[in-house]
Amino acid sequence: MTSPTPVKTTPNLPFGLLIEAQQPQQDIRELDVEMLRQQLWKERLIVLRGFGTFESSQAFADYCEGWGEISIWPFGKVLELIERPDAQDHIFDNNYVPLHWDGMYRPQVPEFQLFHCVSAPQQGQGGRTTFSDTVRVLENASEQTRALWSKVTGKYQRKMEFYDSLTVSPIIDTHPLRGYQVIRYNEPPRAEGTFLNRPNLEFLGLSEGEREEFFSSLNEALYAPSNFYAHAWQTGDVVIADNFSLLHGREAFESMAPRHLQRVHVLSNPPWDNARLVSHS
Repeated sequence: MTSPTPVKTTPNLPFGLLIEAQQPQQDIRELDVEMLRQQLWKERLIVLRGFGTFESSQAFADYCEGWGEISIWPFGKVLELIERPDAQDHIFDNNYVPLHWDGMYRPQVPEFQLFHCVSAPQQGQGGRTTFSDTVRVLENASEQTRALWSKVTGKYQRKMEFYDSLTVSPIIDTHPLRGYQVIRYNEPPRAEGTFLNRPNLEFLGLSEGEREEFFSSLNEALYAPSNFYAHAWQTGDVVIADNFSLLHGREAFESMAPRHLQRVHVLSNPPWDNARLVSHS
């Protein structure tokens, strides 16, 4: 039996794990997915770098099938995240994307997000994908701050080409498989500037005197250096994220920069029906 080719594993600060190939074009499919899954449950984010990856979207989807059942969208299994000149929604333009969780507007919420970088922006062109570890956020927050957040429920309505949905969720919720607390929050877009297809957001349970403290304290905690990571893409990178525990977004990038990501959603086992979804079409 041939021994697996060695890899280099280091902490990905401030959270997660970085696993790097040690030989040119080392096949990413050599890595034991069950071992990676166990690491992901612990670390909540894994970056795989320097591996020979996927020559097509179908090859990427085939790899993702090894992680579990793929969530099928109207476009299929793989979302091609690339700037569109005729974009009607912010996910297809070059603007920033506020923190949120994926599947919040869908009948089932995926456990894992798998991203593959087909083409990375050049240095200085922006476009980092952002992640906030909400488990760490809650662990690091004071009892008083957590009490304020726990009073609040978010009401989120969004219509775009793939759905028209309403979701209502407490800010502090429970991880559906692990039982610990997590934050479920769709960060409001900034009031200034152009933002394509703004969602309708409402936050309930706050007095007028508490609103400013709620938004400022939550924003400060989500973006605190100990809780927040922005991934600068390199071509060939694969990033796997725990969607039940993290929030994610995107920094703006230079228009027409060569930023091309592929994204696949993998469901939990068994799949988790979205208990916070009120209406969906």
